[in-house]
Amino acid sequence: MPRHYLLFASLSYAYSILRPLQEEIRRRGDIAAWYLEPTCPNLLQPDEICLHTFKDVKDFDAVATFAPGNWIYDFFPGIKVEVFHGYPINKRNDRNDDHFSLRGWFDIYCTQGQSSTVRFKELEQKYKYFKVYETGWCKADTLIPSLTTPSTRQRPVILYASTFTKGISSAGVLSDTIRQLATTYPWDWIITLHPKIKDPDILAAYQRMAEQLPNVIFCRDNTGAQLYNQTDVLLCDTSSIIIEYMLTGKPVVTYRNTVPGKHLLNVNEKSEIAPAIKQALSRPAGLMENIAAFCQWHEPHQDGKNCQRILEAVDDYIAHWQGRLPDKPINLFRKLKLRWKLRYFHWK
Repeated sequence: MPRHYLLFASLSYAYSILRPLQEEIRRRGDIAAWYLEPTCPNLLQPDEICLHTFKDVKDFDAVATFAPGNWIYDFFPGIKVEVFHGYPINKRNDRNDDHFSLRGWFDIYCTQGQSSTVRFKELEQKYKYFKVYETGWCKADTLIPSLTTPSTRQRPVILYASTFTKGISSAGVLSDTIRQLATTYPWDWIITLHPKIKDPDILAAYQRMAEQLPNVIFCRDNTGAQLYNQTDVLLCDTSSIIIEYMLTGKPVVTYRNTVPGKHLLNVNEKSEIAPAIKQALSRPAGLMENIAAFCQWHEPHQDGKNCQRILEAVDDYIAHWQGRLPDKPINLFRKLKLRWKLRYFHWK
């Protein structure tokens, strides 16, 4: 009998993260289905299974549910697996990086590399109710340059992406600058914004730009490797998209990055953006070496087999740990809050 696995999506970025995992599940001869939160647009393909109700989820009876966000419904069947929506970058330089916050929802944390595994292993030893497996990030399987198709574009293409974090996001301050760059330099542009950016004025500014300038495309949803393969340089602020973009072997220019380093071309003034992009397009040897080292620290698993390791981690957990660890925290307030929001109280 094929095993059932559930893919839990609360925002549109989940598609590019979970689809590689779906592909590996299918390759094994098993079945994957999706449950989409109302906050996630339905971008499923005709051959992808969507479960519309909690009863559908219960009847599907998955052995494991995978979530790229930091929460999941505790009453879904099977073990709960955190696969993360990005890499730890601690954009606010907080003492406690939110990437490592435990909310008591998950049985397994599938970490990416040294930057995430070390801390989660410490937390595993302290709290003991979950297991940590260093598998690599599932989305990274689609980002490895040797596994992607080279582009045949004629002009450089710049990708602009912005975080949503208040006080750090550049989306509201760079639209005029990007418009000027697009009309001044022989570059094409693709613009994508974090799905949590909802400000209608910001969205309208970039939409108008794309409508008025032939060399600008506004892509509301980040499609991951498909998007990165079309571009040569990323312009960003402070976001974990920086690391995933660098995994494709390409440089990043950042505007007022809160955690700058030798792997970035960081600028603090708008007038410095164009020179930095020119430098990035030249692929300086020292910069590219720093990028490779930075990526290795975050994501050493660059063999295209991360999704395979994630499913093997689930197999190992079921075989050796399921039912043998201390119970997860009761989290009564969080559980009741979710049920009250859903008006759903009768199913564990």
